[in-house]
Amino acid sequence: MLCPYCGKPATSVIDSRESKDGSSTRRRRQCDSCEKRFTTYERVEGIDLKVIKKDGSREEFNREKLKRGLIKATWKRPVSMSDIEDLLENVERKLRQKRTTEVKSWEIGNLTINRLKKIDKLSYLLFASVYRDFDSIKDFKEEIDRLTK
Repeated sequence: MLCPYCGKPATSVIDSRESKDGSSTRRRRQCDSCEKRFTTYERVEGIDLKVIKKDGSREEFNREKLKRGLIKATWKRPVSMSDIEDLLENVERKLRQKRTTEVKSWEIGNLTINRLKKIDKLSYLLFASVYRDFDSIKDFKEEIDRLTK
């Protein structure tokens, strides 16, 4: 494992913990050279899943793409990286349980958005604005009205 700070390959594992659902292992590491600490996650390699986009095209499921969207939506919000990782694990687990190797993009979006709503409502609104293609203030108002009911 390369240190993300200095790039040296020698690191030591300080602590290891299994995730709540047992699908990944969180490891705290320390670089033997610069002595900075960082966290890594070990999980089963990605799921073999094709995503059917709105336009009918297909692409491989990309966990990192979903993670980037969540990070943007939760920027400067009280949502930890651990919360995001847990949400991603939960969504991936649900997708693995499906009997098909193809899933529509809106299904992934719904799984994600429903979990994000429970974590932070403003992050949910930001994610929903992209996911649901909000194009006016009216769209935001309607979603806020649904949230406040």
